[in-house]
Amino acid sequence: MTPPWRREKPAQFPGVPAWGLSTRRQSPERFDVSPLARVNKEWAWGGSDGSGVRVCVVDTGVAGDHPRIGDLERSLQVVSGDDGRPSVADCEAADPAGHGTACAGVIRSIAPGVSLTSVRVLTDGKTGSGDALVTGLSWAIEEGFDLVNLSLSTTRSGFRESLHELADRAYFRRCLLVAAAHNMPVLSYPWTFSSVVSVASHDLPDPMTYFYNPAPPAEFHARGVKVPVAWPGGREIRSTGNSFAAPHITGICALILSKHPWLTPFQLKTVLYLAADNTLTHSGEAHVS
Repeated sequence: MTPPWRREKPAQFPGVPAWGLSTRRQSPERFDVSPLARVNKEWAWGGSDGSGVRVCVVDTGVAGDHPRIGDLERSLQVVSGDDGRPSVADCEAADPAGHGTACAGVIRSIAPGVSLTSVRVLTDGKTGSGDALVTGLSWAIEEGFDLVNLSLSTTRSGFRESLHELADRAYFRRCLLVAAAHNMPVLSYPWTFSSVVSVASHDLPDPMTYFYNPAPPAEFHARGVKVPVAWPGGREIRSTGNSFAAPHITGICALILSKHPWLTPFQLKTVLYLAADNTLTHSGEAHVS
């Protein structure tokens, strides 16, 4: 059954304001809801491998030949058209920098069953235009991905409005953006928006251990220090940064969505909160409401 947010938009009902529902013409649709009274890790993702979940990695590209990556659904990059406007086009599954491959490898290690797509918006792992980021992210949202990993941000305030609009658009289209906090204590976007899942690092070695942060804007802490990550050329290196904490949460989100595909973004964020290692009781059981 196709979720409502993946279907064609219904025509407006005569005599009813826009976005409204005419119950004389169409009964309210039943919505499958997952009860959240006893959320723990087993309930959230026990037995799940991420199958059925589509993830887009918006980054430096992904090396599709790396053994830790596996098959990619698609590989694309932002290019400049004849009119000078940026657009998204298919490209070779390559990564000139390594950063995107590292993030994709983390996601795949946690949720091996996910479908991964790469959109290259950065060149050397550090630089890229804000227009390229907006273009790549917009494409990913329009394509209907369940999750988008954004291990990048911009400090340029001129792009704040465009990125905020895209974050809101993603939220209402059931596309959850998982964004890494900046590695420096500076204001940047989009990780500071409330509609995304924002992630910073902790220094524990367990990839499935994560914590809720009661003092946002970074809402969660995941493994991000001396992380073994995939690198182009079939290699593996260890690297540190919030960039590598975010895909840990993206992978966990994929496990949860695979098991509970009807969760909306705010419900998914609630499940993340309830299943975090510092919100469970000392016995490891879930809180009971």
